[in-house]
Amino acid sequence: MTVATDHRTAEKHAHTHGPGCGHLAVVHETHVDYVHDDHLHHEHDGHYDECTRCECDDCHDSCATCVCTDCTCPSCNHAVCTCASCGGEPCTSCVCADCTCATCKHAA
Repeated sequence: MTVATDHRTAEKHAHTHGPGCGHLAVVHETHVDYVHDDHLHHEHDGHYDECTRCECDDCHDSCATCVCTDCTCPSCNHAVCTCASCGGEPCTSCVCADCTCATCKHAA
C-alpha cells in the first residue's frame, strides 16, 4: 500500500461526514471522499484532507471523480488493472495477491 504524499487539509466542518450526512460519498483507494462545495475530501487523523487532483495535463478533476479517457494518473479511480488475473477490473477493485499492475495501490 502506498502513502499519499499530498496532504492538503480542508476547511473545518460543522458536522462529521458519514452515511446520511447529505454529501455524496465516493470510494477512492483506501478512503472515502465526500463531495462538499465542489471539492472532495476525507477524514484523516481528526481533520479532513483534500482529495488528490488528477496529474493529467488536460484534467482538473479530483482523482476520485476523474473521467479522462486517456488518463495516465496513477491515483485516479478509473485506472484498469493490467495484470493477467484481473480481466480488466478497475484497480480500485483488484485484490490479486501477485498483482504486477503499476497503478494498483495494494501491489507491493
